[in-house]
Amino acid sequence: MKKRLWLVSLIAIFIFSSVLVGCVEKKSAGTGKNDKTLIYGRGEDAKLLDPSLVTDGESTKVTDQIFDNLVEYADGSTDVVPSLAESWEASEDAKVWTFKLRKDVKFHDGTPFNAEAVVFNFERWADKNHPQHKGGDFPYYAYMFGGYKGDPGHKIKSVTAVDEFTVKFELTSPQAPFLQNLAMSAFGIASPTAVKKDPIAFTRNPVGTGPFKLKEWKKNDTITLVKNGSFWRKGEPKLDKVIFKVIPDNSARFTALKSGDVDIIDGLNPTDVAPAEKDSKLQVFKQVGMNVGYLAFNTEKKPFDNPKVRQAFNHAVNKEALIKNFYSGLAKPAINPMPEFMLGYNKDVKDYEFNLDKAKQLLAEAGYADGMEVEFFAMTAPRPYMPDGKKIAEYIQADLAKIGVKAKIVTHDWQIYLDKTGKGEHQMALFGWNGDNGDPDNFLYVLLDKDNTRMPDAANIALYKNDELHDLLIRAQELSDEKQRAELYMKAQEIIKRDAPWVPIAHATVPYAAKKEVIGFKTHPTTELSLEKVDFAQ
Repeated sequence: MKKRLWLVSLIAIFIFSSVLVGCVEKKSAGTGKNDKTLIYGRGEDAKLLDPSLVTDGESTKVTDQIFDNLVEYADGSTDVVPSLAESWEASEDAKVWTFKLRKDVKFHDGTPFNAEAVVFNFERWADKNHPQHKGGDFPYYAYMFGGYKGDPGHKIKSVTAVDEFTVKFELTSPQAPFLQNLAMSAFGIASPTAVKKDPIAFTRNPVGTGPFKLKEWKKNDTITLVKNGSFWRKGEPKLDKVIFKVIPDNSARFTALKSGDVDIIDGLNPTDVAPAEKDSKLQVFKQVGMNVGYLAFNTEKKPFDNPKVRQAFNHAVNKEALIKNFYSGLAKPAINPMPEFMLGYNKDVKDYEFNLDKAKQLLAEAGYADGMEVEFFAMTAPRPYMPDGKKIAEYIQADLAKIGVKAKIVTHDWQIYLDKTGKGEHQMALFGWNGDNGDPDNFLYVLLDKDNTRMPDAANIALYKNDELHDLLIRAQELSDEKQRAELYMKAQEIIKRDAPWVPIAHATVPYAAKKEVIGFKTHPTTELSLEKVDFAQ
């Protein structure tokens, strides 16, 4: 009997010990002291991991952790603060900018960061004949700096190393948002040694100076980053590892958060925000969106080469209903291409009212009294500016049918969608934009100027070209007086509303959700993701 009791006690101790070990192992994989691993749930995989080659936010969520820029945005704003550059000064005419660089910074491959590295990166992006200008056309460089070397509108005349830790930029003309542009994700400084080794392979094996280094990329599944123990900002990052996990369905991603399989998610369904706020184990972050979701018309293809057709479609989109049904009120109707809190927003511009009779009338005047058939591109990936593009497209499709328009919805995976719209293969397409730098130039010039109809990476997917608009936007770039710039942008919005290359739909508030023990996470107006300060409460 004693032997049996002893045996039972021994078994009980063994089982209890095993449970304890299991608890400790589970804790150490997430919130334990030995291995702080954050699992970030998101809807899509990255396209490439060279930030200078991509335009999609899913790629830059990862590259923001790997690369640093010369300057960066302050927490919660688009004010520019030092990063790899400790200080800078501009000439009186704002055409020469000199940056003093941080010393004792190394790339992840152990090579030194210096002025020559900065020169190499900018020359690689600007010069199509550069030996490492490969893997794509570096679209953001052209968007923000007026094209490439040799193009008539190219803003950067030269970038030179004054000494080991001083670099000088000479511009062809002043550019008001120059500093803000340099802080954008696309201009993260890469290791010249790693790029020269193989610029194509670099897109899958990035090397920067940032707080995390790439460990592994399992396509369409996970990207694993590990702590850069030599990061130049002491005490950061707090985490040992970050895993970006692809979970395409918004609801499934929220379920994974509630079950503890992931620590933080974006792409939270607006309808899930209230339940998440009521869950004592979760916390919700809301970022007022510096964004716009829109329906773009390819103005180079019939029937959208006719402005009356575009105006008719503007009258056929019920923005209020879309926001009520698909944003759960976490958005404002978009009248202009940029949010109302930005410099130069024109509050006097009147929107096209939702009026199906007026839409029919305009179609008849344009020669389409008997209706038409069109292809309607809709994204399936959840985006900050559009939580469910497919359902929004179906809602618009139903209203278009009431004015005699048979719209065939076409969907593609996100990366294919970006490629096809960038090449102008669509007739009309749902799209959107997360503002990069807080300046109206980043919306109006990038998205609607004729300079940015370059294919295969057109940012202006309406392929809309208006010389009067172009002249206003270029003049606004070159002025330092904000009042004068604002006046030009207000005129620009009047032209855009009249010509109707888009239906601006909504400016969305962007929700995130995380476990309660996640600390140090902050949203940003640009939707840039900074994880170096994130930690777990002990």
